[in-house]
Amino acid sequence: MSDAVLGIDLGTSAVKSVVCRDGRIVAMGSAPLEVSSPKPGWSEQDPGDWVGAVRASVAEALSGARGVEIAGVGLSGQMHGAVLLDAAGAVLRPAILWNDNRSTDACEVLAERFPEIGEVAGVPPLPGFTAPKLIWVKEAEPQVYAQIATVLLPKDYVGFWLTGVRATDRSDAAGTLWLDQEKRVWDARLAEASDTDPDWLPELHYGHEQVGALTPGVAEELGLPAGIPVFAGGGDAATGAISLGAASPGKCFMSLGTSGQLLVVDKTYRPNPAQFVHAFCHTVPEVRYRMAAMLNGARPMSWFAKVLGCSVPEMLSAAAEADQSRIPVFLPYLNGERSPHGDPDIRGGFYGLDGVTGRGELSRAVVEAVAFMMRDAVDSFGESFQPSGPIPVIGGGSQSDQVLQVLADVLHHPVARSDAGKGGAAFGAALLAEVGIGARALSELAFDPQIGDVFEPKGSPGLAQRLDRYRGLYQALKAGI
Repeated sequence: MSDAVLGIDLGTSAVKSVVCRDGRIVAMGSAPLEVSSPKPGWSEQDPGDWVGAVRASVAEALSGARGVEIAGVGLSGQMHGAVLLDAAGAVLRPAILWNDNRSTDACEVLAERFPEIGEVAGVPPLPGFTAPKLIWVKEAEPQVYAQIATVLLPKDYVGFWLTGVRATDRSDAAGTLWLDQEKRVWDARLAEASDTDPDWLPELHYGHEQVGALTPGVAEELGLPAGIPVFAGGGDAATGAISLGAASPGKCFMSLGTSGQLLVVDKTYRPNPAQFVHAFCHTVPEVRYRMAAMLNGARPMSWFAKVLGCSVPEMLSAAAEADQSRIPVFLPYLNGERSPHGDPDIRGGFYGLDGVTGRGELSRAVVEAVAFMMRDAVDSFGESFQPSGPIPVIGGGSQSDQVLQVLADVLHHPVARSDAGKGGAAFGAALLAEVGIGARALSELAFDPQIGDVFEPKGSPGLAQRLDRYRGLYQALKAGI
């Protein structure tokens, strides 16, 4: 019997773990997480909560895979967060997350200090990224700043807890604004411009490379043997790509989770800072990727279902019964927006309500807004985005036939639900661990994912007009902010 591996993905709302053998998921586990917002625009988590959730999710996964021997662990996680440690490895403050907007002013400072940052680091400064957070900490929390000895990304804090080693991979490092994307190394100029000591930054690896081994204490907590190798893995965008075989040029996919992504794998570095397209290193050698990253994804649907006091399926049922002649326009920018606007200040809202607008019409507007957001993402790539077949779509939003049909109609291109996305980024981390233990060749990470239902464009009355109104509404509101 071949060895199995464990993939751990530290998400924003949950930690997910999978046990895999021969590229197949044997068992899964999950544990929820909460986000704290002590002030408007702030988004934080306690790294100690991550550790507790890792314990719980791994325990659930291992309980479903009794008798399986784990030979390696791969890591994945939410990108851009700042975990600040002192010289003893203690956490200095709650982690500042990817969807935190407190460092907006710091982004302007960083852009002034390093005007060519978008070309070097792959994208212009935005408050979600790690580097501007350090400028904010220095200004707002000097007592914390004075004690910093290490800055880690969220998944790498989990790796630190597992192994005692401070390390990261190049795909997660790519989302910090400290990495020279062309050379794939930390850039001392970028660090200096963001008040960051280069010595605080961890060692760089590719995702299939070992960063350490399970310490005896942690191994006992998890019910695993000490010394199991732990591999670098990747940021969740890159490991999500690995889970879908997107490890060679031309591969692409869309993700509709808490956030949204359109990711295309490239051979060469192709920055496009004007459209806030992220040009980043992949977690495997030789390839890179471009990604339109949206802060809101499918989250507006869960938000609006909560407002209505119902479940998302119930909201979608209401949307399916909407009067198509009375659909308003909804802006889904609940957390500001990254691609293609780079606008942390914009917010959501409905426009075009009348005296008979009901929950169905409002729900349908939210569904359409998710598709409009992805259309903006596609258009931001310009003529370089030419998918040869249906675009694979993963994430919670992809589970709705209605959402995928609207998406196909708005894109004028077929989309497909991908069953390969079941394990998501945790599965991608596990595949990287399989390469690490020698159970899979690096070249085998590039494959065509299995797809389920394909949704062909059918057209929908008034949809094109509402897309135009949606875009015009954003521009009008932006001008007044």
